[in-house]
Amino acid sequence: MVEKYISQTTFKDQADFKANFKIKVPDNFNFAYDVVDEWAKTHPDKKALYWVNDQGEHIDFTFKDIKEKSDAAAAYFQSLGIGKGDMVMLILKRRYWYWFAVMGLHKIGAVAIPATHLLTKKDIVYRCHSADIKAILCVGDETIIRHIDDAAPECPTLKHRISVGPEVPEGWSDFRKGTANPIPFHRPENTGSNDDIMLLYFTSGTTGNPKMVIHNFTYPLGHIITAGYWHNLTEESIHLTLADTGWAKAAWGKLYGQWIMGACIFVYDHEKFVPAELLKIMETHRITSFCAPPTVYRFMIRENIKNYDLSSLKYCEIAGEPLNPSVFNAFYEATGIKLMEGFGQTETTVTIANFPWMNPKPGSMGMPSPAYDMDLVTPDGRSCEDGEQGEIIFRTNRMVPVGLFMGYYRDPELTESVYSDNVYRTGDIAWRDEDGYYWFVGRNDDVIKSSGYRIGPFEVESALMTHPAVVECAITGVPDEVRGQVVKATIILTKEYKSKAGPELIKEIQEHVKKVTAPYKYPRIIEFVDELPKTISGKIRRVQIREKKE
Repeated sequence: MVEKYISQTTFKDQADFKANFKIKVPDNFNFAYDVVDEWAKTHPDKKALYWVNDQGEHIDFTFKDIKEKSDAAAAYFQSLGIGKGDMVMLILKRRYWYWFAVMGLHKIGAVAIPATHLLTKKDIVYRCHSADIKAILCVGDETIIRHIDDAAPECPTLKHRISVGPEVPEGWSDFRKGTANPIPFHRPENTGSNDDIMLLYFTSGTTGNPKMVIHNFTYPLGHIITAGYWHNLTEESIHLTLADTGWAKAAWGKLYGQWIMGACIFVYDHEKFVPAELLKIMETHRITSFCAPPTVYRFMIRENIKNYDLSSLKYCEIAGEPLNPSVFNAFYEATGIKLMEGFGQTETTVTIANFPWMNPKPGSMGMPSPAYDMDLVTPDGRSCEDGEQGEIIFRTNRMVPVGLFMGYYRDPELTESVYSDNVYRTGDIAWRDEDGYYWFVGRNDDVIKSSGYRIGPFEVESALMTHPAVVECAITGVPDEVRGQVVKATIILTKEYKSKAGPELIKEIQEHVKKVTAPYKYPRIIEFVDELPKTISGKIRRVQIREKKE
């Protein structure tokens, strides 16, 4: 399948990859028809999705099944009057209904808006008003349904509330019943062009309200690099990305690129993350490829990973937050597998990564994707030298990357602020070493300027995480009359160290950081807390810590 969409499939090194990787974009590409239905035609019995939950239930679906289920979903949506360009929010956690629904929406040219189950009434009202959402399809969970019902009177565009069960309240439509005996589905004459909106994501909003990131119908092709050359998948792979379908990471690891490569997507549907249960699932179902944030790997390591038979596991990737070298080293020691970090945003596909021919450096994001014309620039617009910090930007005058967002929906001013004159500015700061590997420093707003030095939160956080007292931490800058800013660490302690919180432990942690990284980066202020402020997607809100009155 992938051969249809790229000019060359195998590469010997990064130079070969950069010179010869090209995506071939067909006219009027539609992932549901051109990939899923095509697999169903040529390999109907090939396993596409394997779903298990934390209650011991399991079911698998072939590509033929996915085609039939998505046809039924498409016909059902049409019966409700949903069609091309209509906005439909999906709050489906990790239920397999998500894959049927999102493919069904693609087939009729509607816009899918994946969303988290953590949304409150206020969040739902904001989203409905911002995007004129016409329907919400959700898990029949009491809390989710209550929030939607509370929001509905304030959402005039919301015409349909649909549940996959188990609860289907009065006034709601039943998705299971509506798709159980499907009406025949015929592909509409107009399902949209490559430039139409296919997907809308509300970003997590670390500052202010969430932004509305929109992607067009070619977006799935951008994930060929994600799945084929970062996840290193083949038609024999069984890939598990540990992400809820409400986040963009699900599009990266649980859908588009994986099926273009012909891999089987493995879904572990769980309500609470328990490391031992995850490891047992991976052992039992012979997972071959796994992707998760560093925190998940950290918990797996603490669970004594050597007690599980993970011999089927061949490749592991890391994303969602920067990788602390201590996690890389501990996981490698336990499994012999090197974690392959990747980097990108909701606005992009993978932009920097460790690819199969590379030897990863612990803590490095890797090297640029050939799909993006990337540069590092200083505040005055000069390209950075090796070792010099700068903002990651992408130039689009020679090519617009397949997978780069269309802009922020209904907000041309915000779009212009980050993407203008054929330059997309990510707001992320990094530096490049002499071997061409890139190293994350932090968000532009989070970089601390102290006594003439630019200090990235991540490098100090990485040093802190190697101290046994630290479970989680956040680094921010505090105004200082002499130095401009000083480094502050906000730390959650392990249970063993909570009783030791005080001046002596602060001094111990400060000395530890001085030894692990450059002494000028040590936190002059340390605060111990029980929790860190986070967005609903789990990202630390450093802005809230900075705004806290001392």
